[in-house]
Parts: sequence; structure tokens; C-alpha cells
Amino acid sequence: MNKQSSLRFWILVGIVAISGFSQGMLLPLIAIIFEQDGLSSSMNGFHATGLYLGILLVSPLMEAPLRRFGYKPIILWGGLAVALSLALFPLWKSFWFWFLLRLIIGIGDHMLHFGTQTWITSFSPGDKRGRNISLYGLFFGIGFAAGPILTSLVSVSESLPFMISAAISLVAWGAIWFLQNEKPEQFIQTSSFLGTFQRFGQVWKYAWVSLLPPFGYGFLETSLNGNFPVYALRSGIDISAVSILLPAFAGGAIIFQLPLGIMSDRFGRKPVLMAVMLSGFIAFTAAGMLEQSVLGLFICFFIAGMLVGSTFSLGISYMADLLPKQLLPAGNLMCGIFFSFGSITGPFIGGLVIQYFQGGSFFYVISMIMFAIFIALVTFKPVHSTSGKKEAF
Repeated sequence: MNKQSSLRFWILVGIVAISGFSQGMLLPLIAIIFEQDGLSSSMNGFHATGLYLGILLVSPLMEAPLRRFGYKPIILWGGLAVALSLALFPLWKSFWFWFLLRLIIGIGDHMLHFGTQTWITSFSPGDKRGRNISLYGLFFGIGFAAGPILTSLVSVSESLPFMISAAISLVAWGAIWFLQNEKPEQFIQTSSFLGTFQRFGQVWKYAWVSLLPPFGYGFLETSLNGNFPVYALRSGIDISAVSILLPAFAGGAIIFQLPLGIMSDRFGRKPVLMAVMLSGFIAFTAAGMLEQSVLGLFICFFIAGMLVGSTFSLGISYMADLLPKQLLPAGNLMCGIFFSFGSITGPFIGGLVIQYFQGGSFFYVISMIMFAIFIALVTFKPVHSTSGKKEAF
């Protein structure tokens, strides 16, 4: 990358880090507040789906404005929606008002991530794509790992974590103005709503397996951050231990995010993804066996983070390898959609498992999702495109 591209890249990943911070704070914070208020674990899990329902609602509508207005306006509007919504949480403590705010944050976050992801995948050369997307994931992970630290401030004031996160998000929003706007390369004849769904079909044909790691990561991430605080409190684990265990996973992901991205550039995306999904299955199976040990869970979470914490960014890189360049906006949207499906089903299924089953079943559900994706990767055979999939990026 030249100097201008490098500056643009670092501004984009910095913005993503702040987005990760707000998401990392929001999931466990609201889960703890509702648990202390006596809300059922299944309703608590349902509430966590609000953010990801927002992503699903807006996804089919995102491609046309991106192609028409460019990356910068999409990121600006998304960042502003997140900052304002976070600031509104202390205004009125209501199950449905907070659900609506989560929905708006989901829409804003998806605008922000769709714009930054597609921009980075479009200007990254093929031999550096894994590295660049892993740095994207790394900075999001750093922010996500720091977010749960704010949950301890709930003992001081329920409003304080929301206000701090809103202020930090507003500062990040200001940095977006320094970017020079660009538009995706116009390879397609139509950017209509129907055209978007037609391109979704093409993405599925060529790259369906690359959408499963984002699904799995969404399921895993929201289960851990939305359900595990409830599971831990009911198992007699202190809130202070939760604020250590959750960052353990994110910390492991931070350490190995970049090395795994570089390894995927060198050895191929599919072999690396197969290795990390199988490792995730083993790590969460072990967590189910060690559920009564805080130290055991810490080790399992940390190891799982090291190995599975890169699945979202690896999935995006694999998708970009499998698709021609004109399908990258639709491919990035579908990665977001599948991440949302995983993020919606994760906390809801996790809440039901906690409510109706005993023992380590919560962890075994996650491990089986990891194993199913591993099997899909093993059996996948690429369908070769006739529209330039092998072109130089």
C-alpha cells in the first residue's frame, strides 16, 4: 500500500476498534443489569438479538447506497447512529426501549462495518489480504476485549458505562471526516434491490462455505458475551471473575489474529480455517468438562480465543479469494448477514440451554457448531467462476 492507502487503512481499523469497544461493553452490561433485575435467561438472550436483527433488516438495502454515495457517507451515518443510541440508554430504562436502541445500534454498526470491510478488501492486494483483514479483526478484538471492563462501573452507576462508550464513539466518528471518499468499482449494470438478491445467489454459489465461519463466530461471540454472564452468576461465579474470563477469549484472539492471517496468506485460507474450527471444537468440549473451575475456564477461553477468535476475519478473506471483485460488496453483506444469523441464534439457544439443561451443555452446543463448520470445510469443492475470479487484485 502507498502512504495514502496506509493512512486510510489505519484510520479505518481505528474506527473499527472503537466499534468493538462499544459492542464488547453492551452485551455483558445489559445481560448483567437484566439478570440482577430478575429477567429470565431466555428473555435476556432474546434482548441480545436486537442488535443483530438490525443488521438483518438493513443488509439488503446497503449495496445500492454504497455504490451511489461511496464508502465515507455510509460509515459516517453508521457511526453517528451508534454514538447517539448509546447516549440514549440512560434516558429511559425499559425492555422494549433498550431493544429498539439495540436495533438502531445494529443498523449503525453494520453500516460502519460494511463500509470499512468492503473498502479494505477492495484496495488490499491478494497476497496481503489475509494480513489486512486480520489487522481489521485484531483492532476490533482489542476494542471488544476492553469493552467488558466497563461492566464493573455498573456498581457506581448504570448510566456511566453507556455515557463513556457514547463519548468514545463520538470521538471516533470525528476521525471519519479525515477520509477522502471513494466508490466501489462499477462492474455491474444495476444496483437495484432485486439485483442485490441476484448477487446474493451468486455469492452463495461460489463461496457458501466462507459464510459459515462468520456464522460460527457470531454464535460463539454473542453466546459468550450475552449468555455466559448469566450462566456464571447462576453457577456461583462472581461478576469480577466474569470480567476476567470474557476478556480471556478476546485476549487470545488478539495474540493470534495477525499470525493466523499471515499464515492464511502463506498456506491457504481453507487449511487454516479447518485447523482452527477443529481446535475450537476441542477447546469448548474441554470447557464443558471444566465448568466448575474458574482457572480451567480461563485456560479454555484463552486457548479458544487464540484459535477460533480469527474465524470472522479468515472467513471474509476466504470469501474475497473465492469471488470475482464485482461481487465483493454483496459478499461482505452476506458475511454480515450470516454473522447476524449466528448472533441471533446464539444467545437465544444459549438462554434456553441455561434455563432447561444442567451441566456444561452450554459449552457443548458451541463445540458442536464448530465441528459442523469443520465438516463443511472438509467437504467443500470450489466452483470456478468465468468472470475473473483469478484476476490480480
